[in-house]
Amino acid sequence: MTSGDAEREELRAPLARWLVERLGARSVDIGAFEVPSGGYSAETLLFDADVDRGDGPEVERYVLRRELPEPAVYPQQAPGELDVEVDIQYRVMSAVANHCDAPIAPLVGYEADDSVLGGPFFVMGFVGGDIPRENPIYTSAGFFFDAQPHQRRQLVDRGLRTMAQIHAIDWQEAGLNWLVATGDQPSTATQVRIWRDYSDRELNGRSHPVLEAGFAYLHENMPANDGLCLNWGDGRPGNIIWQDFEPACVTDFEAACIASPLVDLGWWLMFDRWSHEHMGDQPRLEGEPTRSEQRDLYAAHAGRDPGDTTWYEVFAAARYTAIVVRVMNRTVLRGEMPADNPFWLENPSSDCLRALLDEL
Repeated sequence: MTSGDAEREELRAPLARWLVERLGARSVDIGAFEVPSGGYSAETLLFDADVDRGDGPEVERYVLRRELPEPAVYPQQAPGELDVEVDIQYRVMSAVANHCDAPIAPLVGYEADDSVLGGPFFVMGFVGGDIPRENPIYTSAGFFFDAQPHQRRQLVDRGLRTMAQIHAIDWQEAGLNWLVATGDQPSTATQVRIWRDYSDRELNGRSHPVLEAGFAYLHENMPANDGLCLNWGDGRPGNIIWQDFEPACVTDFEAACIASPLVDLGWWLMFDRWSHEHMGDQPRLEGEPTRSEQRDLYAAHAGRDPGDTTWYEVFAAARYTAIVVRVMNRTVLRGEMPADNPFWLENPSSDCLRALLDEL
């Protein structure tokens, strides 16, 4: 047993006690934790629990998301006011569950007290299904690759419909004003400032020419205010759990913000480009809508024509490139990669940003 396994074992008893009250159970007995692949922010653990509500124990499956002690992967929307990523995710998921039809995992509860499990955490019900993976990229292997053409088109269409449902939430009525820092005005320009500051902090004086060129373009071509909505923050096929090519659960709201809906759509389209053209030059599979067709699909679901999304796709690629710098900094601090590794500078995300800038 590794030290990590031993530490996780110590979580079982206090988590079981915490769940008794949240589940209205007489007793809860937690089995071994499973660590899923992927993810860079909070720790994610899957587990089965024998839950006895008075008629004998029944096996139920749950997901634990626990805050890591390291700095957040994503930039803080309201520094000093909004610093815990699992808190952000839980509160946004609650708002989405209560204010639109996008499917969210059953939420069990959030705990801010570090003394319970050594850090803030929340628990939600497990939702099974298929996930378009990044390794290997879903456009080259897996259920999406093996699907029928009409199923691929359906998946992309339903994903964009889900995004439009999230955008249709009245974010103020949903009580999401806390996503905006005191004294700030929500806007696309505010998001560029937040991400530029984040990028500068993570680079810490290092030169990143393509990222610098990206932010220069963004500042010089800032679009007019194009509406405000709750942005999912990381909207892409891989952040939806699918059952029969229909969304069963929307995930990963740590990067949620209040900005133009085109910020989200630009991320979706950038990720499509990244997945096809910068992860081994994957040909578009039969049935997959082109990016132009995806803009039309979103327009049909949202009831608005997004128009030219180039600026927003560049912004998305700049954000992704900055995130890779942050993640590489974290891997170096963990001792998982040498400090002189070049991946922070040259990687598929920076290639995607470079390609977008070259097309301007």
